[in-house]
Amino acid sequence: MSVDGGAQRLKTEADEPGWEVDPDDDWGVAVVATVGRQLRLRREAVGMRAAELGAATGYGEDLIYKIESGKRIPRPEFLDKADEVLGAGGLISAMKEDVAKVRYPKKVRELAKLEGRAVEIGVYECISINGLLQTPEHARALFEARQPAYSRDEVEGLVAARMARLSVFGRSPAPSLSFVQEEATLRRRVGGTMVWRQQLERLLEVGRMNNVTLQVMPTQSEAHPGLSGRIELLKFEDGAAVGRSDGAFNGRPTYEPKQLRILELRYGTIRAQALPPGESLALIEQLLGET
Repeated sequence: MSVDGGAQRLKTEADEPGWEVDPDDDWGVAVVATVGRQLRLRREAVGMRAAELGAATGYGEDLIYKIESGKRIPRPEFLDKADEVLGAGGLISAMKEDVAKVRYPKKVRELAKLEGRAVEIGVYECISINGLLQTPEHARALFEARQPAYSRDEVEGLVAARMARLSVFGRSPAPSLSFVQEEATLRRRVGGTMVWRQQLERLLEVGRMNNVTLQVMPTQSEAHPGLSGRIELLKFEDGAAVGRSDGAFNGRPTYEPKQLRILELRYGTIRAQALPPGESLALIEQLLGET
């Protein structure tokens, strides 16, 4: 199979960081192995070599073999192209949803699942910008600062996982989202000036959404119930709820009504002490203007 006179450079592993299979994720390993086996069986059934499939999809032969052997997570767009090239009639493309979930660590998948069901989400953050509010560049800078350091592949996988959670903003009907950020988290120039500016612009964009309330807790405020750490509350359509706080119940998620009332009381007090939404956005605009 010719490929534009051989001028096209095919993707290799180095071009696809962050798409390795976590060997400790049994479900993920099983999904990727199943997809790879079906891809190989279909390719062999139509009499196509791995190199030919690679050329048709823009992937190197070695990368095709790794996908087929269950050692690499295929991108959704690759599955679509492979389905078309192999004439699979949608059977390969149909596996995209499960494959997309596999890329994200188990803890992230569980969190994203809860956020995807929640009708209300409330978060107080005192250390860093909340993950749902971060830009990819900001998230990457945070992960790259970690010690001991993550590998390049790990960083890219973690960034992709965090960005996948942002689908909560595109849900319909939209959930009610509220965030309280400590002022100090907005002043830390994570990733440098340009990344910081982009992050402030993203906060303004999100803060102006109809279903979002964004507040800032000024550094000069008096003591409040959030000084012991992060608080997160999620409520669901059936009346159930889950909450977590760094400063309560050993930091573990809780579903107990009594414990949830304590977290709700603390979060409500924090929101009452924080700047109102309009003043909060004005402060973020002021910080942006200072760059």
